[in-house]
Amino acid sequence: MTVDKQIVTFFGVGYTPIAPGTAGALVGGILFYLLSLALTNYGLDFYTIQIILILITIAVMLIGVRSIGKVENKWKHDAQQIVIDEVVGVWIAMLFIPITWFNFLLAFVLFRIFDITKPLFIRKLDQLKSSWSIMLDDVVAGVYANLVLQLYLYLNIY
Repeated sequence: MTVDKQIVTFFGVGYTPIAPGTAGALVGGILFYLLSLALTNYGLDFYTIQIILILITIAVMLIGVRSIGKVENKWKHDAQQIVIDEVVGVWIAMLFIPITWFNFLLAFVLFRIFDITKPLFIRKLDQLKSSWSIMLDDVVAGVYANLVLQLYLYLNIY
């Protein structure tokens, strides 16, 4: 398997036969959660951790877009085994959120709801035919999920 296929399938997770997008978001979210915990245990403060996570997310997004561009001419546009966009989207949903299992689950569920239903202009992005559009619809779904979760936490509902 080529490096680009490894990247876009998030190291094979995209080949999951049932719900590969959900599997990609789940595995990516768990990795993000564990990385956040590791950075916290290393003694870094919350905002330093967030800067590191933002930089990693941007790097993975840019590498993902490049790799999507390399494989999408061999596969159909936005093939279901391409899950790097779900990984980036769920990471965005988890940024600037206190790291707890409950918050992780909320971010994951909210992201999947926005990713699957594609409200507002997410569907328009999804209909464009480029490697950027494949990534950006999930980026926007992640932003929406993050905003809803931030509001939820601000209102201190739970």
